[in-house]
Amino acid sequence: PDMAIARQVLCLSAFLSLPHIRSEPLRYSVAEEGESGSVVGNVAEDAGLAPAQLSARRARLASEDGRQHFRLERGTGRLVLAERLDREELCGQAATCTLPFELVLANPLQFFRVEVAVEDINDHAPVFPEEQVTFKIPERSDPGSRFPLVGARDLDIGSNSIQAYSISPENEYFSVSFGIHSEDEKYVELVLQKPLDREEQAEMGFNLIAMDEGSPPRSGTTEIRIVVLDVNDNAPVFTQKVYVAKVFENAQEGSVVLRVVATDLDAGSNGDISYQFSQGMGQSDLAFVIDPVSGEIKLTKPLDFEDAENHELTVQARDGGGLSAICKVLVEVVDVNDNAPELVVSSFSSPLPENTLPGTVVALFTVRDRDSGANGKISCALEDQMFFSLRPAYKNYYELVTVSTLDREETAQYILSVTAADAGSPSLTTTQTFTVDISDVNDNAPVFNQTSYTMYVHENNVPTVLVGAVSAADADVGPNAKVTYSLALANATKEPPCSCISVNSENGDVFVLRPLDYEQVKQIEVLVSASDAGSPPLSTNVTIRLVMVDENDNAPLVLYPSQDSSLPSSELVPMSAEAGYLVTKVVAIDADSGQNSWLSYHLLRATDPGLFVVGAQSGEVRLRRPVTEKDTVKQKLVVLVRDNGQPPLSATVSLSVLLLHDFSDVRLPHSSLAMEDEGDSLTTYLIISLVFVSVLFLASIAAFVARKVCMRREMKGRHMLYGAGNLQSGLADAAAAGTLPHPYCYEISLTTGSGNSEFKFLKPILPSLPPEHCATGRGTDDEQDFPHGPITMQDVAIDNPGMLSAEQFN
Repeated sequence: PDMAIARQVLCLSAFLSLPHIRSEPLRYSVAEEGESGSVVGNVAEDAGLAPAQLSARRARLASEDGRQHFRLERGTGRLVLAERLDREELCGQAATCTLPFELVLANPLQFFRVEVAVEDINDHAPVFPEEQVTFKIPERSDPGSRFPLVGARDLDIGSNSIQAYSISPENEYFSVSFGIHSEDEKYVELVLQKPLDREEQAEMGFNLIAMDEGSPPRSGTTEIRIVVLDVNDNAPVFTQKVYVAKVFENAQEGSVVLRVVATDLDAGSNGDISYQFSQGMGQSDLAFVIDPVSGEIKLTKPLDFEDAENHELTVQARDGGGLSAICKVLVEVVDVNDNAPELVVSSFSSPLPENTLPGTVVALFTVRDRDSGANGKISCALEDQMFFSLRPAYKNYYELVTVSTLDREETAQYILSVTAADAGSPSLTTTQTFTVDISDVNDNAPVFNQTSYTMYVHENNVPTVLVGAVSAADADVGPNAKVTYSLALANATKEPPCSCISVNSENGDVFVLRPLDYEQVKQIEVLVSASDAGSPPLSTNVTIRLVMVDENDNAPLVLYPSQDSSLPSSELVPMSAEAGYLVTKVVAIDADSGQNSWLSYHLLRATDPGLFVVGAQSGEVRLRRPVTEKDTVKQKLVVLVRDNGQPPLSATVSLSVLLLHDFSDVRLPHSSLAMEDEGDSLTTYLIISLVFVSVLFLASIAAFVARKVCMRREMKGRHMLYGAGNLQSGLADAAAAGTLPHPYCYEISLTTGSGNSEFKFLKPILPSLPPEHCATGRGTDDEQDFPHGPITMQDVAIDNPGMLSAEQFN
């Protein structure tokens, strides 16, 4: 009881929550057999609606059985016939015939109950069940004897149905009596006016005419044949005037419905009774059969409660003398739950945009069950769903609505199953499936497959070289997922993107448009935006770091000794210097990086190749052997500085070395030394020329012997020196040492009275030397300006591990 009360409260609440439900229906009437398109009435005017509202609110007609007998003209608001109506087919013999349906409007949902009464017209004539009826009447029958007839049947009602009977031609023996019994039952009887005389007339015949009062009136006729018999003065009598039986609609064929019983007081053949159905109209295909002897009525086929709830049978009992009696048999069909609920969809919306608001109506449908009672009570349920629910609308209407936001990227399609179940035992169900597709909206921005990109390009690249590609995907579909790429402004600086980089808008390929120089810029960062084609479009940015790869495009630059002066400076070496004595150091740099800036030093030419050696990694020029008196005073050296690039680039530097016995002058000008060297050389040449002829033979022999001795010593020394040099070169290469990162200006001077002829690094020659006298580096991110002051021995030693320290020089 509590559950029933709760359901009633819920139904009442749902009913009261519906807006503008008209309590009284709109009633119309229409005559049957009207032409399709005939106007029934103006629904819009009667409902208080403007015709424009019918189209705007998608007005439509809905009926419980799904049949559309009428059509709504939205433009005028008129209700017209959709088909020809037959009252007898729709309502049978019912006194009234009303077709109910609803006028349904959307946005907001509103219902109007409409009832159309179908009025009867005289379109059926009375019809007798038999073309001829024979009566066998005993000749001694008393006047006033009545002989029941099976009356004619007229499908019309009211005045259009049978109103009178008559005999044609009229005769003196019989008249017809027509009337209604107390139970609203019509009867037709032949009344004997005077006794019959078989000897005078053994048989007679006449027509019985049934007439209605329609306009125009219609009639039906059957022939009455009278056979006069000898006396049989007792007709059969049924035990009941009306028999009532109840039969379940699922009763099997052959089941006994009931048994009728009639008695006759006559004896012999006049008392033998046989039973039969009166052959009424349409009874040839009845679902019943009667045993002529026992009077048992049985089923010939299963009954259907939904087709007919009651069956009326007329049973006639006839004795052997020709007398008969008639009774009524009423069969009530008991309903069983043999019809599943029916679900009729009125509207359905698919696909739905994924940004559909909760509460949106997806489908409107109605349910019904042809069974009655509890078998026809229906409940609807939706399969377990988080995004949709069912909501009662009006009477047996339900709405399928959204209850939460939808996400196409998570679920692109929902298959919803609505189950309608009746309350029968066992319960019957019907399932309706709604397939709801979710359409895409642009709610996902493109996503790059990397958080950032690093790409590499060699400097001095060719224009429009492809260096890589970016790729982004969008979870949406269609135009919302079409991604285009472009360069974007940096968020902080708002500077325009670098003009040297371009990105293909279709596939994300990244190009470098012009040659780049590693020495000017080491790397470039740009912002690439990926935008979809939605409305409005969504975009995502990613950073591309373009790293320049160094190429060996810069030759080594010699910082010391400087090659700019017109008179090259000379390095002074005492004649007493031993092997390994540091003569000078060649200092060079390379603007490239990595192995392209790894420098090696090589002695390319020398006046006396065996006297000097150059450190491959340090650039230090040292004596390979002690100085002898035979060595030329002025030595010319050419040192090759080569980087480690592929292919390698190189530079040469020329050195001048003076071999002196004594450093009497601390600062010997280069011009004096040069003049002295030239004078000495000229004197030497003159002396040699004068004595050449006289001592040619002796000099030739001495020179030959001395040459041999020197070559042997030199080869031995070179072998030892080259082995040590190669080892030193390999170690130095592995340590990647030997070059100065910055150029310096510094001064070298000799000390007075130094017995070992050592070098001293003194203060700068010009303390206020302008910056242009020192080379400066490029102003890149990774480089700094070279210092303007002189370099100290400690600086050289720090930047070049292969050089000797200042203490070693001292």
